[in-house]
Amino acid sequence: MEPVLNYINGNFVRAASGFTLDTVNPATNTVITQVARSDATDVATATQAARQAATAWGATTMEERIVWLERIADALESEAETIAQLESLDTGKPISLARRVDAARSVDNFRFFASHAKGHQDPMFSDHGAVNHVHRSPVGVVGLITPWNLPLYLLSWKVAPALLMGNTIVAKPSELTPLTANFLAKTLHKVGLPPGVFNLVHGYGPEVGQAIVEHPDVRGISFTGGTATGKLVAATAAPMFKKLSLELGGKNATVVLDDAPLDEIMEGLVRASFTNSGQVCLCGSRILVDASIYDSFVAKFVAAVEDLRIGDPLDEATQMGSVISQDHKTKVESYIQLGIAEGGTVLTGGLSEEAPVTGVPAEGAYLRPTVLAELSASSRTATEEIFGPVVTLHAFSNEDEAVEMANLTAYGLAGSVWTADTERGHAFAKRMETGIVWVNTWLNRDLRTPFGGVKQSGVGREGGDWSMAFFSEMTNVCIQLP
Repeated sequence: MEPVLNYINGNFVRAASGFTLDTVNPATNTVITQVARSDATDVATATQAARQAATAWGATTMEERIVWLERIADALESEAETIAQLESLDTGKPISLARRVDAARSVDNFRFFASHAKGHQDPMFSDHGAVNHVHRSPVGVVGLITPWNLPLYLLSWKVAPALLMGNTIVAKPSELTPLTANFLAKTLHKVGLPPGVFNLVHGYGPEVGQAIVEHPDVRGISFTGGTATGKLVAATAAPMFKKLSLELGGKNATVVLDDAPLDEIMEGLVRASFTNSGQVCLCGSRILVDASIYDSFVAKFVAAVEDLRIGDPLDEATQMGSVISQDHKTKVESYIQLGIAEGGTVLTGGLSEEAPVTGVPAEGAYLRPTVLAELSASSRTATEEIFGPVVTLHAFSNEDEAVEMANLTAYGLAGSVWTADTERGHAFAKRMETGIVWVNTWLNRDLRTPFGGVKQSGVGREGGDWSMAFFSEMTNVCIQLP
């Protein structure tokens, strides 16, 4: 595959240093291609290009920018299979998942914001003999920093509203998964987006991401990634009074109440646990089950997990591929070892040496989905983010105990409640300290709703009007009536 270059001011260019890094297929542990290893010099060049393009792009009308988003969506949709193949190659996720989620949702993000903005009117308020007009203007140059688990899905989730509101962009994808960000840059180039409106700089977080956050001309930062990195982003951006949106880690609770119809919901519970090898910030990695149905639940859940087909990501029948890298596999296995040391019992899965995945390259970063029981709800394994195919099971005796267990961690991104009584589920959900709760479903997303977490899961909200507000500066003009 040809090298992956930066995209700055409408041109594909090498890093100023000439340095590169490898991007690796985690399913085979083989090098796919080389990627530009950029630094602050490249970020400065990209930011200057974005600044130069900001005035003209910000002066376009909302209607014109809606047409651009629709044009981008059409171009991406026509290449949906290419996107899915690139995403599967770069992440090790099943091709069926890459088609259903990554490729489809990346198109949907552009279409949604184009549709959502149609007919949009800035608010107006009348009182005290005056009329107040709220006007939106672009923030200016914004920095978008995105993770490796859903590369184009999450990048497009930020690019679409940023463009819609008239901003110019300096984006940094994860160095582990640059292929679809590069494809997006090629698509924007192909449809003729003006030079400098979208700029893409590849490289490591400390060398590129930090430079974007530090640059004084980048006026807003939208970051999705780990909580530890989010703290560094906040520590840098806050004293510079930048607009800041942080979507960070999660340790989400899946709560199964005593009236839950286990046979009906088991497929949904397994999906909520192990989609993308558990590498989704919204996955339910702690399953809390009413003690009266715990034994029955365990038997059904373990059987369903063991039915998952793990293997070659390009096999249409594969349901779970590899994790993102050998380093990440080592991290996830360290938590399995920790869980055992903390007194947990492995019900299925476990360390790759003891439970290897067969029929795949030995060098691939494969793990079996692992279920741990008999751990304290306050143990490290049950409260720290693992971000892999590992879940812990915990029994509770009543709803108050379940709420206490659900709220025990430092995170508060998402959760789900499963019950035959939706009103009961709704009431329970409102007691959970988290940004999103699903009742009898998971990852059912209406893009108009607020997306984000509380506690160490983030700051701010994305989606619909919340994204439009973040990527805007608002001015209130108060006019006294005659």
